Amino acid sequence: MDRYLTSELLAPFFFGVGAFSSLGVTIDAVFDLVRKIVESGLPIDIAIQVFLLKFPNFIVLAFPMSTLLATLMTYSRLSSESELIALRGCGVSVYRIVLTAVMLSLVVTGLTFVFNEQIAPAANYQAAMTLNKALKSDKPILKQQNIFYPEYQDVTQPDGSKNRILTRFFYADQFDGKRMSGLTIIDRSTKNLNQIVVSESAQWNPSQNVWDFYNGTIYFVAADRSYRNIVRFEHQQLQLPRTPLSLAEKSRDYGEMNIAEALDQLQVELLGGDRQKIRKLEVRIQQKISLPFVCVVFGLVGAAMGSIPQRTGRGTSFGISVVVIFSYYLIFFISGAIAQAGVLSPFMGAWLPNFLFLAIGLFLLMRVANR
Repeated sequence: MDRYLTSELLAPFFFGVGAFSSLGVTIDAVFDLVRKIVESGLPIDIAIQVFLLKFPNFIVLAFPMSTLLATLMTYSRLSSESELIALRGCGVSVYRIVLTAVMLSLVVTGLTFVFNEQIAPAANYQAAMTLNKALKSDKPILKQQNIFYPEYQDVTQPDGSKNRILTRFFYADQFDGKRMSGLTIIDRSTKNLNQIVVSESAQWNPSQNVWDFYNGTIYFVAADRSYRNIVRFEHQQLQLPRTPLSLAEKSRDYGEMNIAEALDQLQVELLGGDRQKIRKLEVRIQQKISLPFVCVVFGLVGAAMGSIPQRTGRGTSFGISVVVIFSYYLIFFISGAIAQAGVLSPFMGAWLPNFLFLAIGLFLLMRVANR
């Protein structure tokens, strides 16, 4: 029975993956790429490369939808042709019949997680870089604003305890891909002398491993906080760590980060203190975790709905799938927005649609089993 149900489920599942991912990438990417080819002179080979790089992201979205379509179509056909009645007449419970779909959905959940973590973010980032390089090779790309980088050091106290103190703080208004502007650096790394650097712009010098600062002022402050000296400069080289530049270069859009990268970015945002960015990133991290489990929820909902005694064709099953998918993602976006507004916790904002549709699936399944 499991082999038979699996063979029946695989065909509509692969059809759904191809159909939904092709439709999504066409609507999102193809029209925009064609416009860039015509208006901006984007080379066709680059457009094809970007198109292929965008495909994994839509395959991730297609996996849950295809799971729903496959289970709904398969179990609806088995129900309409009385095969489910025959199985139940042989003593097989509805729960056991649906278990096959749930187990297959768990496999798809694993695939979704792998694609969503390892393939889609890297492909999205590479697609963005490829497109920007082709269209804006002569222009710097604005990567990030409000770059914060604090540096700490453990200091041993006379009683033997250790305190973590701030030794250096780096801030820049923005980074355009080549140069940082609007910089303020507080340097407390030297024991008897502190300095505050304010500069119009700065650029990393890889040949000498130093920062080149332009049009700024250095304020020197003694350890007892007394005034020492002020130095104005047009060009000054300072031995500071490259880490702030590395953080800015690694800055990516939410869709271009996996969970580990998003957690690293969250630590940076926590240092910056922008509550809106922090909240948004916390919600997106939870959504990245919850998304693969939609496959199990949709597998249960589709199998339960399909097991209801009825006579529906493939067209009707496809239409029901579209309605369920639209309802789920509408709730998904609404709950995410509410969580970003602070009404719901990031966890509830991301997982609420899963819990809601899981409850619907279990209700339908118990209703069918009691018939």
